[in-house]
Amino acid sequence: MSVLESISSSEAIALEEKHGAHNYHPLPVVLSKGKGVYVWDVEGNKYYDFLSAYSAVNQGHGHPQIIGALTEQAQKLTLTSRAFYNDLLGKYEKYVTEYFGFDKVLPMNTGAEAVETAIKLARKWGYEKKGIPEGQAKIIVCHNNFHGRTVTIISASNDPVATNNFGPFTPGIVSIPYDDITALRSELKDANVAAFLVEPIQGEAGVYTPDLDYLKNAAELCRSNNVLFIADEVQTGIARTGRLLATCGNCSCTDKNCSGTPEVKPDVLILGKAISGGVFPVSAVLANDAVMEVITPGTHGSTFGGNPLACAVAIAALEVVRSEDLAGNAERLGIIFRNEMQALVDKTDLVKLVRGKGLLNAIVINDTEDSSTAWDICMALKQNGLLAKPTHGNIIRFAPPLVMTETELRECVAIIAKTLETFEKTR
Repeated sequence: MSVLESISSSEAIALEEKHGAHNYHPLPVVLSKGKGVYVWDVEGNKYYDFLSAYSAVNQGHGHPQIIGALTEQAQKLTLTSRAFYNDLLGKYEKYVTEYFGFDKVLPMNTGAEAVETAIKLARKWGYEKKGIPEGQAKIIVCHNNFHGRTVTIISASNDPVATNNFGPFTPGIVSIPYDDITALRSELKDANVAAFLVEPIQGEAGVYTPDLDYLKNAAELCRSNNVLFIADEVQTGIARTGRLLATCGNCSCTDKNCSGTPEVKPDVLILGKAISGGVFPVSAVLANDAVMEVITPGTHGSTFGGNPLACAVAIAALEVVRSEDLAGNAERLGIIFRNEMQALVDKTDLVKLVRGKGLLNAIVINDTEDSSTAWDICMALKQNGLLAKPTHGNIIRFAPPLVMTETELRECVAIIAKTLETFEKTR
């Protein structure tokens, strides 16, 4: 079969079922085209994308500025490895460090790679700068986190689906409840703690947002105990929550010239997904010199990390975020969306809660986590032209591209309201 030959949805699904590992449970829709906030399946049916590839496509599908940078650079040079310099990496490093307010960046490819990089960085800093005895460094994480699927990262997970039959696990990882300053304070008494790794909002867990002062208090506790505060903003970063970074707190991002300096400045910042607009795998770990200088030749690397194609795409993607004020748009539309969802909560027994920030939101279905209700609702939403996906059984996450207009958002709210109303009547 030629890769250019068109196939039906059923044929595409059958091919994946037969030839691919079954490590995902996708919604049964086969997509072949995307533009802005829309995607089309192979039969030509049009949908609103309300997942944005887990917030990788913040700038919308096929943004011309990002695609233009990709195609232009692809015709010049795509990969050199780090055995040689290339003419774009330094430009990108200067651009991204100034954009987010750090001294140095370590470029990688995927979010999981970036988290692994941050853990290595924290451990090495702990031994060489803090003086932790060799082999004794500890990393504190939170229950119900999602940082990736590598062996080291699942060693930080309490999700049995992620951990069953994958041991033995990486030692030196301590898990505490999320949004619990008392638990963090207690663990920080251990002088062997090198870092606290946390998601500002737990997206995969169901868009859990912490208390307003949690991140600020956590960062202050870490600094007073000489512990690195690591923010995993792979999903929450790049304007998704109505700020350039979720750690920006209440600072204003309506200013297109905002430096991105966060209210809660992490010692180590992890970025991925939308840093390339979903066009190419790009991730980054940012830190100041006092932390990053422990990385020396041979201690860490990646053949593709910092390749010229990735650099060109990331610069273009970040330019779009700033020039189109996507953070401001996410903030404004997010308020509208949560207000509309709360109105649904108030008049239906089917949905019991809405939560989120910016355009990262979720509704909690009034059913048990082991029920199929949320999945069935997503199937009904698909039939009505909107794609979303449940997480943790009874939660539906809504995260559209940040280029969405208010008119489009209200059309989507109407689809969600109609679907929930019909679903409740037919239960």
